[in-house]
Amino acid sequence: MVAQILFLVITLAASVLFAVNLRKIIRNIRLGKPADRKDQPQKRLMTMIRVAFGQSKMVVRPIPAFLHFFVYIGFVIINIEVLEIMIDGIFGTHRIFHGLGGLYNFLIGSFEILALTVWVSCAIFLIRRNVLKLKRFRGVEMTRWPKSDANYILFTEILLMSAFLLMNAADAKLQVLGSGHYIVAGSFPVSQYLMNMLPSTENALVIIERGCWWFHIIGILAFLNYLPYSKHFHILFAFPNTYFSNLEPKGAFTNMESVTNEVKAMLDPSFIPAETTPGKFGAKDATDLSWVNLMNAYTCTECGRCTSVCPANITGKLLSPRKIMMDTRDRITEIGKNIDKNGAEHQDGKSLLDDYITREEIWACTSCNACVEACPVNIDPLQIITELRRFAVMEESQAPSSINAMMGNIENNQAPWKYSPADRFNWAEEK
Repeated sequence: MVAQILFLVITLAASVLFAVNLRKIIRNIRLGKPADRKDQPQKRLMTMIRVAFGQSKMVVRPIPAFLHFFVYIGFVIINIEVLEIMIDGIFGTHRIFHGLGGLYNFLIGSFEILALTVWVSCAIFLIRRNVLKLKRFRGVEMTRWPKSDANYILFTEILLMSAFLLMNAADAKLQVLGSGHYIVAGSFPVSQYLMNMLPSTENALVIIERGCWWFHIIGILAFLNYLPYSKHFHILFAFPNTYFSNLEPKGAFTNMESVTNEVKAMLDPSFIPAETTPGKFGAKDATDLSWVNLMNAYTCTECGRCTSVCPANITGKLLSPRKIMMDTRDRITEIGKNIDKNGAEHQDGKSLLDDYITREEIWACTSCNACVEACPVNIDPLQIITELRRFAVMEESQAPSSINAMMGNIENNQAPWKYSPADRFNWAEEK
């Protein structure tokens, strides 16, 4: 009974803490501007199934895709076993689903094989990050915390899978000994090879089995509450992020309704625009972005695929699309903390542009959409860059001299070049 009460208290506390942190993140996302992403529900659902569930954009890099597949499938399927642990923890039972017979044996055996593949995959990921030191896992934005964050999760996964297999090994050995509480149930194709490493006394085996059982469930609850502070939050947000991702042509500009109405009135004097509140051009701070942009930021996996294909970054420019997303997430999180501490009206004098993202970064972008295409969860760094540029040009009239020259030429010559329209075909007459 004491163990059951302790289990309930820990589970309830972990669930409440996670709910509080999740609510804060959702609140932060809602600080963004409105964006209509309710259209084409069937296409959105298929996009989510293909990209989030099907991992379709991962296969561009076959080796990590293969390893990630096992971690992903293992995470989803092995957690079915957590349901049994939860029921056993609440009611004080042991292997409550053993009545399924052969199906139960098949499930436990499958879980063990998946646990082994997850263990091996995480070990290879650790080697790739810390021994091979792949270039895309480095960068100015990959400071101590982002590097440590990835390692913490991989180590945790290895420990959880090890505890799961040791728990089953001890359980299997207790079944052989005929220990009263440990009914004969389950198939152990992997943990059977660990049985000889364990002691033979019943008391020692019970301590190992119960210790691993508690470590496994507490580790999962701790992992759940670590997610809101980690890049691994994409485990949850990848699905809504892909569902609400942009279905329009990549790179297409959005139009402000107030400006559109002015243009319509110029072209049609009889047009009477509806009254709209004049808005800010572009974005200076994170709250000027749409809620979709902010959800993108919280979904970023920091995998570096966007930065690794960015032509500006490849040629040595300061821009890193991954940093754009990380900076946006850090800024909106800071705003949320300010609200919690000082109220909704508090202004800290900072902004996303200049304090987090520099002008040099946004103007280094070629708007090629390579980062958008590469992202495995349909994040759109270009949209944030575009909004920051729009603010700089239309609100502050600050743009590089080359951009200003181009705009002047378009205004005067209807083309980006300095030549007048009358002289545009002079080259054809040259001998």
